[in-house]
Amino acid sequence: MINGILWVLGCQLVGEVFVRSLGLSIPGPVVGMVLLFVVLSVRRPGEVSGTLRFSDGLLRHLQLFFVPVTVGIMVHASELGRQWMPVTGGLVLSWLLGLVTVAGLASWLQGRRGVRVRSHD
Repeated sequence: MINGILWVLGCQLVGEVFVRSLGLSIPGPVVGMVLLFVVLSVRRPGEVSGTLRFSDGLLRHLQLFFVPVTVGIMVHASELGRQWMPVTGGLVLSWLLGLVTVAGLASWLQGRRGVRVRSHD
């Protein structure tokens, strides 16, 4: 479990150093997660020992990940109240884009497998 946490934190650290050294406006943890994805995609099975098995421990305490978001909403509640229209528009637009993306991907994957969707006529 510790090995997996070290891989995640190491990738986050590299992402943070990369972003700060280049002065990018992208969050360092996002770059770190992309780096972690690349590492896990190009590795051979068993090459990264532990294969990030700490996920079970994280999933047991998943509710703790909502605490920072809730605190952020409470701290910035007045700003969210003043900017309710752009916030609502952004939420609806991101939801709609996610829905369209998942529907398109599911349709494409079903087409590749030769699965036909029956219509309800």
